[in-house]
Amino acid sequence: MTLTALIALVRKDLKLFFHDRRSVIMSFAAPIIIASFFGFLFQGASGQGGQARIPVAVVDQDQTELSRKLIARLGEDKQVQVVALPLDRALDQVRRGKTTVALRIPAGFSEGATRTFFSGGNKPELSLDYDPSHAMELGLVRGLLTEAAMSVVSAEMFTGPAGRKSLDASLDQLEHSRLAGGERSDLKRLLESARAWNARQEQQPATARQGGLSLPYTLKEEALTSRSATPYNSYAHSFAGMGVQFILFMGIEAGISILVARRSGLWKRLCAAPLSRRLLLGGRALSATLISLIILGVVYAFARLVFNVRIEGSAAGFLGVCLAFSLMTASFGLLIASLGRTPEATRGLAIFATLILVMLGGAWVPAFIFPAWLQKLSLFIPTRWAVDGLDAMTWRGLGFQAALAPITVLLGFALTFALITLARFRWEVEG
Repeated sequence: MTLTALIALVRKDLKLFFHDRRSVIMSFAAPIIIASFFGFLFQGASGQGGQARIPVAVVDQDQTELSRKLIARLGEDKQVQVVALPLDRALDQVRRGKTTVALRIPAGFSEGATRTFFSGGNKPELSLDYDPSHAMELGLVRGLLTEAAMSVVSAEMFTGPAGRKSLDASLDQLEHSRLAGGERSDLKRLLESARAWNARQEQQPATARQGGLSLPYTLKEEALTSRSATPYNSYAHSFAGMGVQFILFMGIEAGISILVARRSGLWKRLCAAPLSRRLLLGGRALSATLISLIILGVVYAFARLVFNVRIEGSAAGFLGVCLAFSLMTASFGLLIASLGRTPEATRGLAIFATLILVMLGGAWVPAFIFPAWLQKLSLFIPTRWAVDGLDAMTWRGLGFQAALAPITVLLGFALTFALITLARFRWEVEG
C-alpha cells in the first residue's frame, strides 16, 4: 500500500513536470545555452582557443634607439598587443576601458637607464597607468616589461654606444667617489672590463654582437590533470556550474508548487487520505530527485556529444555526486516550502538565496579566483562541493576517493534540510 501510493505520487509529479512542454524545454535548454557561452569564454584562458591579447598603449617621450628597442621587445610577447599612441589619447583609452595599460617612457630614459645600470643613483621612472578593473593583467604587463627592459638596457650597456658613454662617465665619477680603496679598485676593474668588452663588440658586425642579459632559464608550460594526455576542456566546468544553478531553480519551483497546493487546499485533501505526512513529503522529494537526475543526464549528454566533455575520473563517483546533489536539491525545495508563507513572497527570496549559493559556490567562475577568506567561507556552501565534485570526476580525472567528500557533505546538507522541513512544515494556510 505504501509503495503503491509512493509510486503514484511520484508518477503524478513527473506527469505534471513533463506536461508543460515549454517549461521542460527551458529546464534543459537554459543550462545548456549558458554553459556553452561560459565555456566558450574561458576556452581562450585554457590555451585551446584564440586568447585575447592584453592591449598596451605605449607613449614614447624618449624617442631614442633604446626606447624603440624596448617597445619592440615588449611587443614580441604573444600575450600583449602594443600600440604607440600620444599621451592624451593613451590615457583617454584607459579611462574609457578601451586599453588595459598605458606605458609612458619619459624623455631621458635611455641616458638615465644606462647611467645608473652600474652606479645606481636616480633612476628614470617608467609609468604604468591602468584600468583598475584589470588589475590582474597589470602584474603580467609589469613582469613582461621588467624582462624586456633588462634585456634591452643590458645589451646597450655591453654592445652599444650609449653603454660606452655611460661606462666612461661612471669611471670618471669613480675617481671622486667615497668608496673604500678595495671596493673602488674592484668596481674599477669591473667597469674597465665592461668597457673593453663593449669596444670589442663594436668592432663586430651588428648581426654577430652578443646580446644583453636575459632570463637564465626557458619555461615549459603544461596544463596538468590526472589524465595528463587529455587537454583541459573549459566546457566541463561551465556545464557543472550551470547544471547546478538551474537544477536549484527547479528545486525552487518544486517548493513553490507545494505552497500553491497548500493554499488551494490540495494538501489538506491529501492528508485526509490514508497516507502519512512523511510519505507525502517523501514522494515529492523523490520526484524532485528524479527530475534533477534527468536534467543532469540530458545536460551532460549534450556536453559529451557537442563539446566532448568526458567523465575522465570515476563513473561511479560521478553518479554518486549527481545523486547526492539531486537529493540535496529536493530537500532544498522542501525547505523552501516549510519556511515560506506565500508563493509570491517566497519565490523572490528563494531565487535570491539560490543566486548567492551559486555565486559563492564557484558555479559562475572557478572558486580559486576568490579572495582567500572567501574560498574558506565557500566550503560551507553546498554548491561549492557539488561543483568541485563534478569537476573532479570530469576534467580533473580523479578517482572515486575524490568524490567521497562531496557526496558526504551534500548528503549531510540534504539530511539537515529534511529534518528542518519535518519540524517546521505547515500543512494548512495560517490565518
